[in-house]
Amino acid sequence: MKNHSNEIRQTMSIKILPANPNWPAQFSIIKALLERALPEGGLIHHIGSTAVPNLVAKNVIDIQISLASLKDLETEAMVAAGCSLGRPICDHCPPGMSLPQDELAKQFFRCNEPFVANIHVREKGRFNQRYPLLCRDYLRAHPLAAKAYGAIKQQLALHFPTDEDAYYDIKDPVFDLLMVGAEDWALSTAWVQPPSD
Repeated sequence: MKNHSNEIRQTMSIKILPANPNWPAQFSIIKALLERALPEGGLIHHIGSTAVPNLVAKNVIDIQISLASLKDLETEAMVAAGCSLGRPICDHCPPGMSLPQDELAKQFFRCNEPFVANIHVREKGRFNQRYPLLCRDYLRAHPLAAKAYGAIKQQLALHFPTDEDAYYDIKDPVFDLLMVGAEDWALSTAWVQPPSD
C-alpha cells in the first residue's frame, strides 16, 4: 500500500536491500519509544516489507499506530519520542474502489533515530488500517508470493532508481493484485486483526 504522498517524498535513490534479520529488533526498540506517546487503547504493529521474513526491502521500518480516532493522537508526545511533526495525508485507493476520505486518512511521522522509520497513524476499523495488517500476514503465510513481490520491487528500483512516483505508480496496483488473494485467504482462514506486536 502506498504510504507516501508527493508532500513527503524526498529525492533520494531507491535501494532495495536483502532481508535483514535485525529489522524485527529495530522495530521493538522504536516501539518502546513510541509506547510512551500511545493513548490508552492504541495498538502498535510492525508493517511493510521489513515485517515479512526473508523479504527484500528498503532499510526503513514501517510502523502502524492504530487509534480509536486520529484526534486522540498527541503530536507533542510523538515529537518527544523522536518523530518529526506529523502530516495529515491520504493513502492510496485501489483501482475500482470508491472510498470516502475517512477510510484513507492518516497522520504520517518520520523518525531518524535510533533507526529510520515511517510511522503511520490510522483509525481502528478503517480500510487503510486493516489493509497493511492483512497484506503483511498474507505475505508471511505465502513465501512464494512474498518472493515474487520482492522481485517486482527490485526490478522497479532498478528501472526507476530516483523516481518514486513511477516506482509507486506501478508497485501499488501490483500490491492491489496481491490483496485479491489476501482477501480470499482471510475468508478461508477466518483471519482477524492481531493484537499489538
